[in-house]
Amino acid sequence: MDATAEAGGLKPAAPIPPPTGPGVQVGYGVGALVFGIGLYALSGSVLQIYFNQVLGLPAMAVGAALMVTILVDAVIDPLIGWWSDSLRTPLGRRHSLMYASALPAALGVFFLWHAPPGLGVTGLMAFMVGMLLFVRIATSFFEIPSLALAPELAPGYDERTSLLAWRFLFLVVGGAAINAILYQVFLRQDAANPLGLLNKQRYPDFSVFAAILVFVVIVGSTAATHRRIRYLYVPDRKAMSLGRTFKDLSATFSNRPLLILMFTNLLIAVAAGVTSGLQSYMFIHLWRLKPQDIGYLLLFAPFASLIALWATPRASARFGKKPVMLGLYGSWLVTAVIPFSIWLMGLAPAGGSVALLVFLGADLFIGVGFAVGVHIILNSMLSDASEDIAVESEQRAEGVMFAAYGLLAKWGTGIGAFVAGLLLSVVKFPAKAAPGTVPMELMRNLVLVNLPTITVFNLAAIVCVSFYALDRRKHEQNLAILRARAASAG
Repeated sequence: MDATAEAGGLKPAAPIPPPTGPGVQVGYGVGALVFGIGLYALSGSVLQIYFNQVLGLPAMAVGAALMVTILVDAVIDPLIGWWSDSLRTPLGRRHSLMYASALPAALGVFFLWHAPPGLGVTGLMAFMVGMLLFVRIATSFFEIPSLALAPELAPGYDERTSLLAWRFLFLVVGGAAINAILYQVFLRQDAANPLGLLNKQRYPDFSVFAAILVFVVIVGSTAATHRRIRYLYVPDRKAMSLGRTFKDLSATFSNRPLLILMFTNLLIAVAAGVTSGLQSYMFIHLWRLKPQDIGYLLLFAPFASLIALWATPRASARFGKKPVMLGLYGSWLVTAVIPFSIWLMGLAPAGGSVALLVFLGADLFIGVGFAVGVHIILNSMLSDASEDIAVESEQRAEGVMFAAYGLLAKWGTGIGAFVAGLLLSVVKFPAKAAPGTVPMELMRNLVLVNLPTITVFNLAAIVCVSFYALDRRKHEQNLAILRARAASAG
């Protein structure tokens, strides 16, 4: 088959790829650790503590910096995706960008935690914005092409759910392990480190570990799928132009299933940004946990994703992706509001107690299992949309599609980070507050503004995704059309 022959605007890939084996699935999944570092160690929950409580940058300024960098990065991501879709190199469309991102991403993660002394509020905010932008863009050159590989690596309706289950397994378990290392090793509060989270020097120490890990994971995960390059789609030789860029983006953004998933992801991300920005404050000042206690919770609870890895593909294959996803999402929301609701009623175990750790750990374990299942299916549904876009627009644009999906997600995360900073300012949360010094009445006010915020946004996301209508029958029709086009070109 001619890999460069045109078929209604599409060019078929080389030979039909064999099923993904354990080596490809695990190697591809490991790449999620890069996103996991951003999701956990570089999340609002950590950056709010570091820049606000350790370096003294006002909470509103931290929230604004997070929002600005995420919004700018989200605008750049679709262009990275489009470039990845159009690129022709000996390493294919995706792998050349993935390999090239390793060193810049590692350097960015390292220097983020090395703010020069004496910058002042304006200088420190400028440093935070500049370094975060660099890190986010550098890692996007790996994450977007890597995500875009999924539809081609696993074209089958159920096969891709299994592939993405491995990715989310490494995202959650690996990311939580990284976070546990941060809290258990580098920020552990003991005789050697009485300041705990407020020890400024421990963060640069962690940056060395995180930077090395990012470099190794990017190179290793990219190499794991290197042999699949020969099976991947080859774009035509049309010159890149601004007009063609907007045409490709317009064709992608007009797809109804993608739009539904994008807006669902936006709502999810706003709630997640708020939760992430306030998580450390809740752990330390509401639940009265030490950093090592937080490490235990974040280390063991995500092993529920092992259950999700096994159960989610089987359930979605039997009952359908959307019904299972809606059931899992509703169940997760219940687990998210239970701890705060019980605390408001005065029924929660005492702060810092073993009973509280068990209670929070059990709730988090169950909730993570539901959440991982939700995101496995959402990303599988997104991969199904790639063939729907290809049929409608006669182009393979997975890079643009995944970047478009992530566009509103990043906007939502940025908005959520800003809202978290706003809520902290509304309740007048003090800067550099030592554990045990924040009045419970202030924490009660924080819970009362946080709880309805995350509930409303998540309920809206559930309603939005309920309109998604791309099922197994439609997916198989799309595959048949694309295969007919490829056969005609051959």
